[in-house]
Amino acid sequence: MAGREKEKYEFPVPSREAVLALLTERNEPLSLQILMDELGVKGERDEDSFSRRLRAMERDGQILQNRRGLYGLAHKMDMVCGRVSGHPEGFGFLIPDEKGEDLFLPPGEMRQVMHGDRVMARVVGVDARGRREGVVVEVLERAHKTVVGRYVMHNNMSFVVPEDKHITQDIVISRGDEGGAVEGQIVVAEITSPPTRHRPPAARVVEVLGNHMAPGMEIEVAIRAHSLPHVWPDDVLKEVQSLSPEVPAQAAEGRVDLRSTPLVTIDGEDARDFDDAVFAERSGNVWRLIVAIADVSHYVKPGTALDREAYARGNSVYFPQHVIPMLPEVLSNGLCSINPKVDRLCMACEMQIDDNGELKKYRFFQAVMRSQARLTYNQVAAMLVEKDAELRRTFADVLPHLETLHGLFRVLHTARMKRGAVDFELPETRIVFDEQRKISRILPQQRNDAHRLIEECMLAANVCAAEILQKHKVPALYRIHAGPTAAKLSDLREFLTEMGLSIGGGASPQAQHYSKLIKSVEKRPDSRLIQTVLLRSLSQASYSPEDVGHFALGYPHYAHFTSPIRRYPDLLVHRAIKNILAQQPAQTTPELAKQQGDHCSLTERRADEATREVMRWLKAEFMMDKIGQEFDGFISGVTNFGIFVELVEVYVDGLVHITALGNDYYHFDAAHHRLMGERTRQIYRLGDKVRIRVVRVDLDETKIDFELANVPAKVKERAPRREQSGKKREGKRSKKRRR
Repeated sequence: MAGREKEKYEFPVPSREAVLALLTERNEPLSLQILMDELGVKGERDEDSFSRRLRAMERDGQILQNRRGLYGLAHKMDMVCGRVSGHPEGFGFLIPDEKGEDLFLPPGEMRQVMHGDRVMARVVGVDARGRREGVVVEVLERAHKTVVGRYVMHNNMSFVVPEDKHITQDIVISRGDEGGAVEGQIVVAEITSPPTRHRPPAARVVEVLGNHMAPGMEIEVAIRAHSLPHVWPDDVLKEVQSLSPEVPAQAAEGRVDLRSTPLVTIDGEDARDFDDAVFAERSGNVWRLIVAIADVSHYVKPGTALDREAYARGNSVYFPQHVIPMLPEVLSNGLCSINPKVDRLCMACEMQIDDNGELKKYRFFQAVMRSQARLTYNQVAAMLVEKDAELRRTFADVLPHLETLHGLFRVLHTARMKRGAVDFELPETRIVFDEQRKISRILPQQRNDAHRLIEECMLAANVCAAEILQKHKVPALYRIHAGPTAAKLSDLREFLTEMGLSIGGGASPQAQHYSKLIKSVEKRPDSRLIQTVLLRSLSQASYSPEDVGHFALGYPHYAHFTSPIRRYPDLLVHRAIKNILAQQPAQTTPELAKQQGDHCSLTERRADEATREVMRWLKAEFMMDKIGQEFDGFISGVTNFGIFVELVEVYVDGLVHITALGNDYYHFDAAHHRLMGERTRQIYRLGDKVRIRVVRVDLDETKIDFELANVPAKVKERAPRREQSGKKREGKRSKKRRR
């Protein structure tokens, strides 16, 4: 440790590990002087450096200085460090950094913090509901530099009411800091003073986004609410200025020439960036597959401004009719996009696969290619499945290779099904807008053989990427997916027993057990219900240097290699493979790879949350003129406060509150995903069909409220009074917050 510190500092200071080890050994809080004496800190400059280290350890929640000025281990002082998760009702929870039970923070404690802040809290007891309760001791890190919300005026005072309902404080705007905002507009406010126990947060308006209902405003709000990087820094723009629109001849030197190989791209009709091309041929009982991926790593070098910004973004973010790309357009739609009939640099994976779908050999190499055609999924499906004569004539040059690809797809897909990969067939939707950018329709997204063909090719290349990384023991990011936890598995088995079903595998079911069960229930009317419960029993996929495999796909090794234009982990995998090919040492360490994996997993979740938020807003807007109309639907979620219903052929979710279910006391049965009436024994279960009526749409909250179309009249009569009283309570809460 001391050696490491000498390399970093002219006057080396004891490491964090040394401080923690001493406090652990002595098992009592120690003064600054004792710490310095024991750890050999001498001289004014050493003392200053050591004090800065202790302050940094306090900020990170490792140690705490008590009222007597003594330093102790935070966890020994009943301190818990973690992130604050705010609730719209004013209370919150502390999510610990280390594994453990969440800590309840009552509204009084939440006054001084905001959703996302990192804090240190002390456990003070257990509340009436049996939850550990805490008080905030210190704010370690503020999560928000800016907040997006609606500008309002009340009693000659100005506020910003945050769009993020996890932030319950209204933010005070001082006179002169309005930035030209007008009542009701959506603005971005820069926090100038964080909240305290006695004072709400203060800010100044730095950007006026526009009117609440302006087309595209939901995306502008989501971008800023989730802190999505969306403006290219000047140093990035300066770096890409020197890039020419065409691949220079010298860049192709030393690469395998694939320009005469009839590689093609197959993507959606509205795709603009093409990062993968495919080709297949057959010789005897061996299939040769080439997956060529845009060589983004040739242009995005480590340590550059371009690389730093790509890392910060982590991935491209896809909103309806709007994209925030990970890379500037000159790369994402230009040099790194495999456009037809132009030279492009690529990383290629060439595979040999037998008739059983087993991978026999593979190799990676750098190449230069020229796509022979830009095809869409619908065109390819029409040619291969529907045998569209006109399209087959138009693309006669590549048609034989497409037929070969289709044959290989069937081989790979059959092998995947035999392996037992989990294949959930749950519908996806796409939004159709009118000329005013309002939703005109929500349509199901149909998957055809062309989608599945490309999917199988990409899966095969990703497996090869993971295999080469694992073989050479290179610290890199894998795409991992763990199996169900013991608690989730127990709940799943209880639910399946209720349905007269079971899942194999004992205490450790594998993908094939899930797959077998899905296949056995595919003709049942409650098939979607069962698939939904199975899906919810699984954990979320993430990026990690720990190669634990991919549960759902049934792969022992899996990585993301095929989309470096829009995913930073793929770019890192490309760099690692290039180092292997060049027989160069790894450019990363396990610790750095862990940090990169955590960051990329976070940016992926951030993008998912932002896009879901936009979809909720758009769907709420779509339903605004449908109040009073009735629709058929099915129960898509069950909670202790009601049931969520997804509308058939409309693909919109709304809530039927528990008070609107009927004149009875309903009890939530989490294990069986149902609500049951105490007196009537009426059951509302996940997947049940219901008919509902739209009763309310709240755009501010992005909430849609339904009631059952056949609810008893006396229950319907009471609903308006409850809604009115709810509004009164909300009004009182709003005034109370502003005070």
